[in-house]
Amino acid sequence: MAMFSLAIRARAKANPLLTRRALHFRNFCNGRFGLSTSESNPPDRPVAGTKFLESFKEEFEIGSRVISLETGKIARFANGAVVLGMEETKVLSTVAAAKGDAVRDFLPLTVDYQEKQFAQGLIPNTFMRREGAPKERELLCGRLIDRPIRPLFSAGFYHEIQVMASVLSSDGKQDPDVLAANATSAALMLSDIPWGGPIGVVRIGRICGQFIVNPTMDELSLSDLNLVYACTRDKTLMIDVQAREITEKDLEAGLRLAHPEAVKYLEPQIRLAAKAGKQKKEYKLSMVSEQIFEKVKKLAEAPIDAVFTDPSYGKFERGEALEKITQDVKSALEEECDEQSLKVLPKVVDTVRKKVVRKRIISDGFRLDGRHLDEVRPIYCEAGHLPILHGSALFNRGDTQVLCTVTLGAPQDAQRLDSLVGPPTKRFMLHYSFPPFCIDEIGKRAGLNRREVGHGTLAEKALLAVLPPEDDFPYTVRINSEVMASDGSTSMATVCGGSMALMDAGIPLREHVAGVSVGLVTDVDPESGEITEYRILTDILGLEDHLGDMDFKIAGTRNGVTAIQLDIKPAGIPLDIICESLEPARKGRLQILDHMEQEISVPRNQDDRNSPRLVTLKFSNDAIRRFIGPLGALKRKIEEETGARISVGDGTITIAAKNQAVMEKVQDKVDFIVGREIVVGGIYKGIVMSIKEYGAFVEFNGGQQGLLHISELSHEPVSRVSDVVSVGQQISLMCIGQDVRGNIKLSRKATLPWPESETKSVVEGSAPVTKEKPNIWASPENMSKGEQLESTLEELVPSKMENTESNRSASLMPSVVIRSAAECDEEEKSAGLSKTSKSAPKPKGTLKKGSKQKKIQSSDNMPDLSLSIMLSESLSRMGGNQEFTSQDEDEANLSDQNDKETGGNTPVTPQKLKLGTKVTAKIYQIRARGLVLDLGGGIRGMYKFESNGEREFTVGDELLVQCSSFTSKGIPVVSMVDEE
Repeated sequence: MAMFSLAIRARAKANPLLTRRALHFRNFCNGRFGLSTSESNPPDRPVAGTKFLESFKEEFEIGSRVISLETGKIARFANGAVVLGMEETKVLSTVAAAKGDAVRDFLPLTVDYQEKQFAQGLIPNTFMRREGAPKERELLCGRLIDRPIRPLFSAGFYHEIQVMASVLSSDGKQDPDVLAANATSAALMLSDIPWGGPIGVVRIGRICGQFIVNPTMDELSLSDLNLVYACTRDKTLMIDVQAREITEKDLEAGLRLAHPEAVKYLEPQIRLAAKAGKQKKEYKLSMVSEQIFEKVKKLAEAPIDAVFTDPSYGKFERGEALEKITQDVKSALEEECDEQSLKVLPKVVDTVRKKVVRKRIISDGFRLDGRHLDEVRPIYCEAGHLPILHGSALFNRGDTQVLCTVTLGAPQDAQRLDSLVGPPTKRFMLHYSFPPFCIDEIGKRAGLNRREVGHGTLAEKALLAVLPPEDDFPYTVRINSEVMASDGSTSMATVCGGSMALMDAGIPLREHVAGVSVGLVTDVDPESGEITEYRILTDILGLEDHLGDMDFKIAGTRNGVTAIQLDIKPAGIPLDIICESLEPARKGRLQILDHMEQEISVPRNQDDRNSPRLVTLKFSNDAIRRFIGPLGALKRKIEEETGARISVGDGTITIAAKNQAVMEKVQDKVDFIVGREIVVGGIYKGIVMSIKEYGAFVEFNGGQQGLLHISELSHEPVSRVSDVVSVGQQISLMCIGQDVRGNIKLSRKATLPWPESETKSVVEGSAPVTKEKPNIWASPENMSKGEQLESTLEELVPSKMENTESNRSASLMPSVVIRSAAECDEEEKSAGLSKTSKSAPKPKGTLKKGSKQKKIQSSDNMPDLSLSIMLSESLSRMGGNQEFTSQDEDEANLSDQNDKETGGNTPVTPQKLKLGTKVTAKIYQIRARGLVLDLGGGIRGMYKFESNGEREFTVGDELLVQCSSFTSKGIPVVSMVDEE
């Protein structure tokens, strides 16, 4: 080896081009040399061949839509796999059976339906970006597949079966649930599992009275019927209906149309199974020998018959008696050491019970509790069982008891749906709960239960038909149904209790909805399998449901059916019997509705402060941006402080509050941030921004400013503004007016209680005052000059005031003080018409002018208020904030508000009133120096007594006057016109 290495080195020195690669040496590998193969002539590598996937396909047409069944291309290892397609919607369904012998006494059939978001080209909007636990819709679709295929498995076949249906693609036009059910039937036909199919499942809709086969989702949204029907060639297996009060006659017509359409699915499945189906496997069946059955029957039949013929037994008493019989039979078999009989004893005893009950019902026509076949159990209804809740009801039918509660929420509380088809949200939810204590058992509460989801959805569909439209009732509604005791038909009891609870919550339902469950007991010929006799049972018990052949749940109003769910135990029931069951169900439903309407027949008026409130406010987008704040900080802060729910839309803010107190608190905050339309008499909260000698400027209503004059701070005289308010202080204010320039005038004293001295002093001769109708105007910056003038003129309408102290403090009109004419005359005489006239009130009586007396009308109902302040208020509306002197007092009285018309044919307006205009006026107030006249059209005029005039006047008299001049304040001065 050493000599070989030296020779290589010598050759490398002689020929530098000679390298390790040229000598076919490879690189170091694990510290050793080795010869490498030549890369110039690599050996032929194997090339992957083409795999041929043999597939089989069947195409057919139902309801103008082409449907395809395909197998062999995907999921080839499954016991049976089929892809069913309708247009661009494709569903894969697979079935598999467990290996080995079954050791159970029931059929462990599991159906899993899944909708993944890839089927519509989306990524899940979850944190992990993948699908999680099954959603409600997936559970419901799984039940829809399970219910028609379960009865067709052979008796005694207890091997574990799993069905998995997955949506591969969806175009959003077709609901994949019906496609998955038909694909499952085809997959079972292809498998080696013994099954009595095939079945056909079809959906029927109705628009404008015309039935539609396999309607699209858009057509279903317009349809008043959503019927899913499953059948074999000659018998019905499953019915699921959601309708808008469809009559029994129309429903029967829909069922009879659905059967031949569903049968069209059968032949393609049979042809596909003939091409690609497997040979059915011989599975071991768990059957009870005839010898064991007769032995147990001999021991148990007589005591079981004695229990079932005694109607005095209740549910649990009957159960305890039957359990004692089972224990007695078990003791007898143990004495005989009959191990085979002991293994199947519970199942055999149950079979004996079934035969005894069915024989008594068919032969005698009597049921376990002694009722007739069409008799409904006693009913107890109670609406408003829990008064503090939004709505509640307790419903009892026999021993079945359900407590239903209603909770109202905001629109954003609606449930978000991630399904491939259908609406994205759901605003009405019904959650059904079946706790273990309702049947005196123990158990664990964990996750969604398929049975609870199915029963809750059935009741939800039944009530959905009578709910008001979303535009009329925008609340989100949730019903909780808590089963307190169960002895059959708890889902139909939920419908009844839910309907009463909705009305108790004040929701305007069109009609009450009730539900009843109808059962069936048949006698079958063992050789032909045909039904020889049958009995239809109304309002079945839990044991009748267990031992019978059918559970036909039907809910509706007096006008028609709103929901149906049919579950059966045998391998199909003739459609004629199904249709015959509709009439007993209708009669039973009407009996229940009578009891419900006696308890509550119309929605309650929810005027208490505990009921929820929902308000939608409209604002500009700029105002909404101010309300939301940076990154929604202000909105979130309000929600955290108040507990209310606030949603923002295009130009709207929707507030949902728990009660009225919370709503008022939120509205105050919204008003402070955003503002609202200003109303004369409206009370607002504001912050003092600056203080002047004559008053304070206050910011309120979302950034608007108004003047709080020193005279409007308090009922008591105020020398300095800073003695009452300070900068930054939050105070409550009332809007008392707006001048022609759009300046808003505020009053603090109008929101304060009246001093006792003024509220108790009611002087005879007080001026009649009327309550003011609130005026609404736009913000000053949005008003044109013409609009400002028009706003000023609209303010001149008569004001009215309530006659009690509480009404005065709560009134929405500008708070003013009006004194009687006697007080004003005394004030003028004592002060010489000075600016600060404040004389004490004069005793009640009459006033003199010259030698005549003028009668003063006495009114004990009129408040003792200051007329001068009212007049200054009117003048300020016309000319801004001006000092009010005593010589203008009479003129200022004329600017008080009034909306009455003049006595003429046409009302007087400020534009029409000119010099020389004649009008018929009413005496509004009698003063020492003249009269205050109501000219109509919201205008006050003044008539001064003549020096030698002697005439008696009374408030309310009509005078024909003529406009002779105007004062500096714009108040018309009139003169008397002699009537011809």
